Amino acid sequence: MSITQEAVLKALSHVDDPDLHKDVVTLGMIENLNIDGLTVAFDLVLTTPACPMKDAMVSACKNAVVYMVDQNAEVHVNATSRVVQNERTSDTLSGVKQVIAVASGKGGVGKSTVSATLALALSKLGAKVGLLDADIYGPSIPTLFKVHQAPEMVEINGKNVMKPIESHGLKLLSIGFMTAPGQAVVWRGPMISSAFRQFLNDVDWGELDYLVIDLPPGTGDVQITLAQQAPLSGIVVVTTPQEMALTDARRAIDMFQLDSIAKPILGVVENMSYFVPDDEPTKKYHIFGEGGGQKLASEFGIPFLGELPLRTGIGLAADQGNWDFDLEIMKPYLALAGEVARQISLKSVSL
Repeated sequence: MSITQEAVLKALSHVDDPDLHKDVVTLGMIENLNIDGLTVAFDLVLTTPACPMKDAMVSACKNAVVYMVDQNAEVHVNATSRVVQNERTSDTLSGVKQVIAVASGKGGVGKSTVSATLALALSKLGAKVGLLDADIYGPSIPTLFKVHQAPEMVEINGKNVMKPIESHGLKLLSIGFMTAPGQAVVWRGPMISSAFRQFLNDVDWGELDYLVIDLPPGTGDVQITLAQQAPLSGIVVVTTPQEMALTDARRAIDMFQLDSIAKPILGVVENMSYFVPDDEPTKKYHIFGEGGGQKLASEFGIPFLGELPLRTGIGLAADQGNWDFDLEIMKPYLALAGEVARQISLKSVSL
């Protein structure tokens, strides 16, 4: 008895996306279905290349066809992705599908490093990613990526715009690219807001799956301008386990939940959760306390995105701009990227 397309799709309709709680056929995730005798091939189009359940869903699709259609079937599943376009109220960043802001209530919690590693991890998982340094007073991206060159100006549709610098597979932009290393940016609030609007409107970001925006610490002009003008998919709030950091992180969450701003919080990530010594990679030392990020997330009823360790390799990468570290050190950051992408999919996919 020959295998039919109808039988395959019926079998696949029993495979649910574990987050979206709908089957992959209803969600339109099955494309390019081809049947040749006992060979069945199709694309499984996920909502993000960072999907943490990709392998499980591929296995579930294969098993459904084999056990429900024909036990002799040879099933080939090509797992691919198409990041969902965020709903928009303007044409700002029209080529960018999802915009993620990384915020903190205070400095010193490693927010810029989290922004950089989140962007790098999303890129490593197959997404097209940009990273915008919105910390005008204290730009970190030039140091984190060892880039100290002004962006090229190009003309598009009669308008001169900046072209981001490309490094480590990312598109990067920072005010630090346009100033000498160590030079102070002495601007008042209106100039800061104007510069940030230019970063949003006068830059050729091209087609991106994700744009990660590294915000300055606190609750000031840039955050308000961002909330009003950028098509934000959501906010990632960075804290460390100590109560001092948690208190300031509460202020950041409260600001983004104000009725006049009202932007979705994707969740809380706890940075420097524990120290892992190089000579004892299985040990964890909670030198700044434990469980603060989880407590904060529970307090506001928002997702806890995970813990990031304090490791020598990350510190060296940040100082030297060398992010080609081994997979073992990268694992917590890949997990964070998967969880952030998951939260965006949950908020973006119409069910």
